[in-house]
Amino acid sequence: MQQLTDQELVQGVLNGSPAHQTALYQKFSVPMFRVVLRFARDRAEAEDMLQDGFIRVFRDMAQFRGEGALGGWIRRIMVNTALSHLRKQRDFLRDTPDYTPFENLLRTEEDFASNLDAETLLQYLQRLPPGYRAVFNLYVIEGFSHEEIAEQLGISIGTSKSQLFKAREYLKRIVDKSFIT
Repeated sequence: MQQLTDQELVQGVLNGSPAHQTALYQKFSVPMFRVVLRFARDRAEAEDMLQDGFIRVFRDMAQFRGEGALGGWIRRIMVNTALSHLRKQRDFLRDTPDYTPFENLLRTEEDFASNLDAETLLQYLQRLPPGYRAVFNLYVIEGFSHEEIAEQLGISIGTSKSQLFKAREYLKRIVDKSFIT
């Protein structure tokens, strides 16, 4: 099948065309796998998230209004699918009372991750507890605010801030250990 536009892919999927579903999957599976892999603890979990995400994409295609990029719409579904998987895990978040002493630390802290290559950072992220990993990804990589994260995950803003702080501290320890050994 020749290279189809996003509009042609959407229309084909809406019409139930397996060829269009395959073409859409082939076009977006690699970048979306990278998205869910950051939330997953390993490749197998990321593959499950990706599969569930594409099931939602195909099921909900009629909701795509074409107002933004198709890739952005699919990405949002993938992030929501990954978060849904994480919410099902026991002890997903380590709750912290709603307070803000972490806010200034987050603003002044040097961004240690900026000097790491993508593969190394991904390996480190996958070693984080699920709640730390989710908040770190949503805040640092996806660009969500603490208010948006709190709403998405059903937690307080203070918990979001503390999870991010703890994730960064955890990552620093992992990085320090790997440079020492």
